[in-house]
Amino acid sequence: MFDVVAICLSLTAILAYLNHRYLHFPTMIGVMATSLGVSVAVVGLDAFGLDLLGVAHKLRLAETNLIRSADLGGLLLQGMLSLMLFAGAMHVDLGRLQKYKWHVMALSVISTSVSTAIVGIVMWYLLPGIGVQLTLPYCLLFGALISPTDPIAVMGIVKSAGAPKSLEVVIAGESLFNDGVGVVLFSLLLSFATSGKAPTLQSGLVDLLREAGGGLLFGYAIGWALYRLLQSVDHYQIEVLLTLAAVVGGYALANHLEVSGPLAMVVAGVMTGNRARRHAMSSTTRQYVDVFWELIDEILNALLFVLIGMQVLLIPFPATVVLAGALAAAVALVSRLLSVGAPVAFLGRTAGLPVGSWKVLTWGALRGGISVALALSIPASNARDVVLAMTYSVVVISIFGQGLTIGRLVRKAVSHRGATGPSRM
Repeated sequence: MFDVVAICLSLTAILAYLNHRYLHFPTMIGVMATSLGVSVAVVGLDAFGLDLLGVAHKLRLAETNLIRSADLGGLLLQGMLSLMLFAGAMHVDLGRLQKYKWHVMALSVISTSVSTAIVGIVMWYLLPGIGVQLTLPYCLLFGALISPTDPIAVMGIVKSAGAPKSLEVVIAGESLFNDGVGVVLFSLLLSFATSGKAPTLQSGLVDLLREAGGGLLFGYAIGWALYRLLQSVDHYQIEVLLTLAAVVGGYALANHLEVSGPLAMVVAGVMTGNRARRHAMSSTTRQYVDVFWELIDEILNALLFVLIGMQVLLIPFPATVVLAGALAAAVALVSRLLSVGAPVAFLGRTAGLPVGSWKVLTWGALRGGISVALALSIPASNARDVVLAMTYSVVVISIFGQGLTIGRLVRKAVSHRGATGPSRM
């Protein structure tokens, strides 16, 4: 296991260096582009018989073994996700978030659920037309895993583009909380898809309330306990260690309690980054805590997207499924427009968001590692292969297509003079 970690970290460092030195893309996009490019080149040389010395074949075997050993799905869902969500949530301004709490809640819960239904039903209707068969439960499952946005990717790019603070906090809050909602919906639909037994409305609501509501309450308990511990000591090494223990231990305990670990980490992160940071930490501790979690965030984010780029070696891509992936990317974008963009455009006057916010919220819906990890967690079957290939296609298209252009859209679509003014179509 140590060898796998060493190889992954070394490869990530090399690719991040090459991107920073030569490509000058955002780190997330650059490392994914280089790892994906290497993987595609290795597959192409090996498949078309151009590997005269057998080097590409050996590299393909080595890369395949590495990806299988790394187990991206388990690695993200059982470890990396807790750290990344906590780190992202620490930077959310609670004062601004409270101002937009109802908007964030509606976008996270209602819009994610609506998007799940739209994507699932539309794909179920369209896929037979291109020769791909997928049952409605698996189409809905795909809708649940593709509807959440990637908080790390979205927040980093939008912030670097200089978006107004009001829009930034809505995007950050929605992307962090919709991950937790998406995971809960996915877990409910997974049992439906694999067992074939549809849950009743009552049981579904109970499970949703237990996982989501329990996760929010458990996250508050973790945040409060961490706040009291940090308040009682002034020793930055111990305080940094306490934050790390709260995340790792809290996420593991949430899984045992069968409540939403992602939602718990978001709530705990917001509390730590606001109340604990202001009232329970010295200036020295704040500096070290901020640097520590910034490094954790950057390292894990880069590692995740390197692994996503390499994951292409293990995913079958027949021609019909490639077409299905392109179709899924279009459907996911239209669904985002209907479930998020349209409500924000229509209700923007009451939300107080900048002009053009609906465009940024629609186009800025980048999908990332969480979607891929959820797809990898589906039990092996032909349906799983189709869902995984479509998921991977949407992630790649959104990262490169939307990720490389969202900065320009923010600068064009959002009126900085009207940063607190009404939004209009």
